[in-house]
Amino acid sequence: MGYPLKKEKNKRYTWQDYLTWSDEERWEVIDGKAYDMSPSPTFRHQNIVVNFGGLLRTKLISGFCRVCVAPLDVYFDDYNFVQPDVFVVCDKNKIKDRIYGAPDLIVEVLSPATSLKDKREKKNLYERFSVREYIIVYPEEMFVERYCLKDGGYSEAEVFGPQEAITLCSVNNIEIPLWEIFEVEPPEK
Repeated sequence: MGYPLKKEKNKRYTWQDYLTWSDEERWEVIDGKAYDMSPSPTFRHQNIVVNFGGLLRTKLISGFCRVCVAPLDVYFDDYNFVQPDVFVVCDKNKIKDRIYGAPDLIVEVLSPATSLKDKREKKNLYERFSVREYIIVYPEEMFVERYCLKDGGYSEAEVFGPQEAITLCSVNNIEIPLWEIFEVEPPEK
């Protein structure tokens, strides 16, 4: 349920360990700790993932950047590999059978079982491996936090509500209208 495995308390898991695990289960490993990715996300969570991914794909269709959604492994190093909800990769050399290296943009949609990990461990991981932009979506509260990489670290979080638009700092200054992500009325003009 998004918590480190307790089977072997001091075991540090690696990419080679991971490759032997069942394809029936979803796992992420951060600093060698394995995190179970079950239960599956809710309908609302997945709807936001589809909305965000679809909107990004539409806006990036003319360039090389590729939009991906979970489950697809992003490999940072032998002790750090995750499956972000939505992400954008603009360097074709990072795209193989999986993604090898930091995406330009990562979007995580919070779930009760994984929210602490997304806000703490994953944020630290993404900053350490220089993900240019990290967006955390709060599906029930209908707002997002956004972090942009500056001088090797993340800036203070910017917060956007459901009737605002976000201009991405990582990918072509694309504007994302959050009312389309959350499926609410657009702002009055």
